[in-house]
Amino acid sequence: MPSNSSAIEVRGPAAEKHPWRGYFFIAAATFCWGAAATFGKAIFNGSLFAGHVLISPVVLTQARTSFTVLVLGPLLLLRFGRGIFRIGRRDLGLCALVGTLGVACSNYFYYLAIQKATVSLAITVQYTAPVWVLFYMVARGRERPTLQKIIAVFIALVGTALVIGLFHSNVRLSVIGVAASLLASFGYTFYNIAGQGLVTRNHQLTVMFFVLLSAAAMWLIVNPPWRLAEAHYSGQQWEFLFLFACLSMVLPYILYFTGLKYLDPTRAVVTSCLEPVFAILFAVAFVHETLRPLQVLGIAGVLAATVMVQMGHKSGPLPEVV
Repeated sequence: MPSNSSAIEVRGPAAEKHPWRGYFFIAAATFCWGAAATFGKAIFNGSLFAGHVLISPVVLTQARTSFTVLVLGPLLLLRFGRGIFRIGRRDLGLCALVGTLGVACSNYFYYLAIQKATVSLAITVQYTAPVWVLFYMVARGRERPTLQKIIAVFIALVGTALVIGLFHSNVRLSVIGVAASLLASFGYTFYNIAGQGLVTRNHQLTVMFFVLLSAAAMWLIVNPPWRLAEAHYSGQQWEFLFLFACLSMVLPYILYFTGLKYLDPTRAVVTSCLEPVFAILFAVAFVHETLRPLQVLGIAGVLAATVMVQMGHKSGPLPEVV
């Protein structure tokens, strides 16, 4: 779920003349993120690579993070030179925390929720992250609980309840799926809170690289290379995992940051709400997920609450790297 920060890009003169370019680039990025969620579900339910060794949420998360680091590092070096990798020791440590407790946590539990429940549930509950950020900011006295924000929180909570099926007596609730999606949302919340100052002191792509590098290093400890070798994944599966990393992280981030040159933060946030729309439509069309009318209403409520919360911020949260 990408949101943006005013510290990420400075809009140029062309922004006022060609805002449609911003809409196009960010919509294209959300298309990629939405498609990636459905690809993940197709892997977990056996639609892809039937008869092959199962790719778990851990391996999918580890591979997309690690391959992205391997691609992003050389790209940054060629585009910006070695200076792009300069970062203070304190900020490097903070990147390590954000990468492990924020990004790795959010990534893994998001795909676990997709595996155990549905794409619509996982992505909608994760979209409540700005509400949890708001709770923290109000509790710390850094934001005022305005009427608009209180209404947004209420709408988001009711919408989430509708999506997970609390008001459906005949819906079988996936406790693991709901818990995983909430943990994914909390991981993204931590990423926003702990990482907000990083992009004000460093280039956003520098932060992104070291955050992802930390997450990749953590996964090497949790799931070392020899375990991956023992799993005997096919060459076709490894090719897919590399392409998946490019589709779900490298390409959409290039598109998203390009779009931020042409759109202000509020319009970028509104446009990024296409991500769950694409993800849910793809899931319904290609992995045969079903939605009840009340769930559709709940999804609309969560998206509306997200926009309401973001419009109350002078600078929104960081773009997500999930």
